[in-house]
Amino acid sequence: MIESGAAMTVRTPSPSRRALLGGAGLIAASFMVSVRSAAAQDARVRHAARIDDLIARMTTEEKAGQLSLFNDPFRFRPQEINPVDKDGDPSRLAEMIRKGQVGSLFNGVGAAGARTVQDIAVKESRLGIPLLFAADVIHGLFTVFPAPLAEAAAWDAGLAERTARAAAREAAASGIHQTYAPMVDVGRDQRWGRVVEGAGEDVFLGSVLAAARVRGFQGPDLTAKDAVLATPKHFAAYGAAEAGLDYNTVDMSEQRLRGVYLPPFKAGFDAGALSTMSAFNEVNGVPASGNPWLLTDILRDEWGFEGYVVSDFTSEEEMIAHGFAEDSRDAARIALLAGVDMSMVSGLYNAHIPDLVAKGDVPMAVVDRSVRRVLGVKAALGLFDDPYKGSDVDVERREVNAAEHHALAREAGRKSVVMLKNDGDLLPLPKTGRRIAVIGPAADEDVFGPWTIWGDRTRAISLESGLRAALGPDAALTFVRGSDPEGAMAGGMEAAVAAAKAADVVILAIGESTPMSAEAQSRAEIVVPEPQQALAEAVKAVGKPTVVLLRTGRGLALEGAVKDADAILVTWFLGSQHGHALADLLFGDHAPQGRLPVSFPHVSGQQPFHYDHKPTGRPADPAPPREEYRTQFREAPHSAAFAFGHGLTYGRVAYGPTQVAAPTMAWDGRLEVAVEVTNVGARAAEETVQLYVRDRVARLTRPVRELKAFRKVRLEPGETRRVAFILDRSTLVYIGPENRWTVEPGRFDVWLAPDAQSGEPARFELTR
Repeated sequence: MIESGAAMTVRTPSPSRRALLGGAGLIAASFMVSVRSAAAQDARVRHAARIDDLIARMTTEEKAGQLSLFNDPFRFRPQEINPVDKDGDPSRLAEMIRKGQVGSLFNGVGAAGARTVQDIAVKESRLGIPLLFAADVIHGLFTVFPAPLAEAAAWDAGLAERTARAAAREAAASGIHQTYAPMVDVGRDQRWGRVVEGAGEDVFLGSVLAAARVRGFQGPDLTAKDAVLATPKHFAAYGAAEAGLDYNTVDMSEQRLRGVYLPPFKAGFDAGALSTMSAFNEVNGVPASGNPWLLTDILRDEWGFEGYVVSDFTSEEEMIAHGFAEDSRDAARIALLAGVDMSMVSGLYNAHIPDLVAKGDVPMAVVDRSVRRVLGVKAALGLFDDPYKGSDVDVERREVNAAEHHALAREAGRKSVVMLKNDGDLLPLPKTGRRIAVIGPAADEDVFGPWTIWGDRTRAISLESGLRAALGPDAALTFVRGSDPEGAMAGGMEAAVAAAKAADVVILAIGESTPMSAEAQSRAEIVVPEPQQALAEAVKAVGKPTVVLLRTGRGLALEGAVKDADAILVTWFLGSQHGHALADLLFGDHAPQGRLPVSFPHVSGQQPFHYDHKPTGRPADPAPPREEYRTQFREAPHSAAFAFGHGLTYGRVAYGPTQVAAPTMAWDGRLEVAVEVTNVGARAAEETVQLYVRDRVARLTRPVRELKAFRKVRLEPGETRRVAFILDRSTLVYIGPENRWTVEPGRFDVWLAPDAQSGEPARFELTR
C-alpha cells in the first residue's frame, strides 16, 4: 500500500504519455516507473564487446542453440505440467550443451544440480556461454502464496510485490534465473480456465499488479543473487479467446486491443521486465507467435522493448495446425522473422535455422539480432560475471520454506479472501460453545491451486488443519466430505445431513478443485459442480446457520442453497497457509478485507461479462419493473450478482455522496473528488474506496464505468474519514479513432464507491 501523502505519476503507453492520478495516499500507478537497475544496464554495456565477439565466432548452429530452450531433464521432468517431453534424455541434452545447441533450460530446480549442469556449458562447450535456467514460478516455489487471482482480490500492490519478492528469493536460491510470470492477460470470460493465473477483468488493477509483480521478482538489482527475470505473458490478448475456450481465436478491434489487453504488458515492461512470452492464440487471423505487428511494430518499434521474446510451449510449431505455416521449417522462419527470439521445446530453431540462413530465407542479421538480445539479457542477469548464480546450497537451505515466507503466505491468504455476504452477522464465529460441522470436499489438502509444481505439500495447511490448530484438539469439530468435487460419494449425503443435524453451525467447504481451474480447463457452466450443489441443498434443508467457503479460481454463478447461505467467503486457492488464514478470519482474529477482481454473474450464460461494458443504444435498467426491448437476458439482469470490487468486512462502512470541488475542470487543470466514509459498525474495518469515471460523450463510445484509482483506509468503529483523489485531464484519456490516447472536452460522471455497481455519480465538465 502506498503511504498516505505520497504523490504519484502514471505514464501510459506511448505514443501518448499521461499522468493518471496524483494525490494523497492513492494506490495508483507508480506502476509505470522503471526499475531497470543501473547494475543490470552496466553489465550489458560492459559485456557488449564480449557479446559481439561471441556472435562473430559462433557457427550458425551455435547461434540457433542460444535461441533454443528445452526441458531440464537433469533436475526435474515436469510431466504433470508439460506432458510433451521431446528431449528427456539427460545424456542427449548434455551432449547438445557441449555442442552449443542449448541456450536455456527450464523447470529444473536445485542449487547443486544447477552448478553441475552449468559446468557442462561453461567448461565443456567451445565458447563457454552460461546457460539460463527458467521455471514456472507462478505464485511461489516451495512456499506457495495465493493463486494470482486470489492475491488480486487483496487490491494491494505492495502485498503483490512482497510475495513476488519472496518467491524470487526461493527461486533464485534454487538455481533459477527467470520466471514465466506474471501472467497479465485480462480475463473477462470466467469460462476460461486460466483466469486464475491473472489479476482479473480490469485494466487498471491488472496494470498496477503487473508492475508490482515485476518489481517483486526482479528486485532493485537484476544482477543480484536473489533476483529473477520476470516474463509478462502471454503476448497478446490470450485472455480474449472466443467463448472462454483455451487456445481459441481472438478477433477484435485495434482500439480494444490497445485499450484493454496491452496496457498491463506495457506496465510490466516499464517496470523493467526484459522478457515476454508470445501467446498460443491468433489475433485477427495471425497467430501471436508469428505476428510481426505485435512482436516488432508495437513491442519493439513503438514501445522500445529491449529484452527477448520466448515462444510458449511449442506455440511457434502450432502455427502449422493454425493453417498459417506449411511445415516446421516454415513455422521457424515465420516466428523468427516476426520477432520470436527463443523457441521453447519444439527444437525448430535448432533444426531449421542453419538451412534457413544458408538458403537466404532468413537473413543472418535477423539471427544475430535475436542472439544479441538473449545474450544481452544473460549479461543483465549477471551470468557472464557469475555463471553459478543460484548454485549455493547454503543459501538454498536458508531461503526455501523460510519462516518469514510462510508468515507472509498467511498474511496474503487472509487479505485475499472476499466476504460476499454475512447475514445476521453470523461471522465471526466464537471459538467455544458451538458444535461446528465442516462439510464438503474443499476441506481437504487441495489448497495450492494450479501451477504449483514444487509446492511443499508437507507444509500445506488444509482447512481442517487450520481450524483444529485454532480451536484445539478437543474442539467440537466434525468433518464430513459428503461428496467428491465432481462426483457423488456412497453414503456421503447421508453422513453430511447427520453431521449438520448434530451441529450448531455448518461450514460448507465446496467449489472447484485444482484440475477444474487451470490451463485447458474451460468450463461451459461456471457453477458449483452438481454433486456439491446437491450436497449444499440437502445440508441447508436441515435449517442450521450455514457459512459457505467457496474454493474457486474464477467467478462463479451461485444458485440455490449456496447463494442463500447466511454467509459466503470466497476463499480461492490460498496456498501453503490456506487453513490458518481461513481460521484467522472465521474466528475473528482478523477481518476479511478482500474485494472481487472479477464479476460473479447471475447465470453462466452472461459470459463474457465485465463491469466496464458499453451502455448500448438501449441500455438495460437494473431496477424493476422490467422494460422490454433493452440490452438484457430473459433470465437475468444485465449486471453482476456480486459486482467487481465488492467485498464486506466485519465493520459496516457507509458512504456519503461523491463530491467534486467544482463543476468544471480546465483543460490543463486539476479537480479534487472526495467522499466521507463512516464505519457504523462495532468492529474496525479496512475499506477499499474505488474511483470510477464515465465519459458521457466521446468520438468512440465509452464504458458505463472505468476504474481509475483506489485507496485502502482503516476505520475504527464510529470513525469518519474524508478520502480525496485528484483528477486531471490525463485521467480521462482513452484509445481514440486514431489508435492513440486522446480525450475531448465534455461531461463526465465520477463515483467514489465500494464497488462497480454502487453509488450515485457526481458530475463535472472538462473544458478546453
